[in-house]
Amino acid sequence: MDLRPVRTKKDYQAALAEIDALWDAPAKSAGADRLDVLAVLVEQYERQHFPIADPDPIEFLQHVMEARDLTRKDLEAYLGPRGRVSDILNRVRPMTLDMIRRLAEGLSLPADVLIKPYPLRERGEHLAAT
Repeated sequence: MDLRPVRTKKDYQAALAEIDALWDAPAKSAGADRLDVLAVLVEQYERQHFPIADPDPIEFLQHVMEARDLTRKDLEAYLGPRGRVSDILNRVRPMTLDMIRRLAEGLSLPADVLIKPYPLRERGEHLAAT
């Protein structure tokens, strides 16, 4: 087994090509084991060279709502009354730690994303596009 770390773009491209060739390897075969190891090496290289920033917590929450077909009313169980949900989604009020915990547990969301700082605005003020 000639495996080594993925350090260069050339190594990365070669590993991706081999992953593609091994993709349909039968479970528990030597090819499947090699695929697993290559995937870990490529993942580490990508984390280092192509980092993806965490999303804005409110944009993330809105995406989850859309993806799961949730309404603002559905969020009341986690954020509080209708007005508070509105204030949070409109960035007038920040989420509290308790709200983040309820969202993380109740909707299986990553708390480390929800706890990130995000811009707020005053009531009636429009948030500038970033």
